[in-house]
Amino acid sequence: MHPTLSQHDVLAADPIAPRDAALVLDRARALQRAAAAGEIAAPLRGRKLGLLCEAGEVGEGDGNGGSDAALFRHAAVELGAHVAHIRPSLTELSTLPDVQRTARMLGRLYDAIECQGMATELVHQVGVEAGVPVYDGLASPRHPTARLAALLEGNALLRDKRRFVLQAVLLSTIA
Repeated sequence: MHPTLSQHDVLAADPIAPRDAALVLDRARALQRAAAAGEIAAPLRGRKLGLLCEAGEVGEGDGNGGSDAALFRHAAVELGAHVAHIRPSLTELSTLPDVQRTARMLGRLYDAIECQGMATELVHQVGVEAGVPVYDGLASPRHPTARLAALLEGNALLRDKRRFVLQAVLLSTIA
């Protein structure tokens, strides 16, 4: 069994504690070695992840957050998860009861939720109510975990290293 991460440190866009960074890097390195050996497993098979994102089509590099969404989807699907793209109906102007109802429903439908392009306070409110891990732009290059990818060894592309870090976070917070 793998040690777990401090949920708040990794889920939020706040700096990551050194202990959590070390755990993510260790797991990302293990995933990197497994991929190099052709031994990719599907430990998230049967898990459902929600991707709250305004980007129209979750494709590569559409300039509207789509590349972040595509990176998140690729990382999760490669581990066996099903990812549903949901256009958020919540905004900073949503009432607290609307946020609570929506977050609770999402928490019943999904094992974790990635929020992209949403206000941090709104993501926090969803996280309080959902009862599942809620990530605040985990696949964004501005998320603190993005810097960890540069610490992975090897000649892999930075995007691939970033995918291993995302997968490490997903496995450490969901599996």
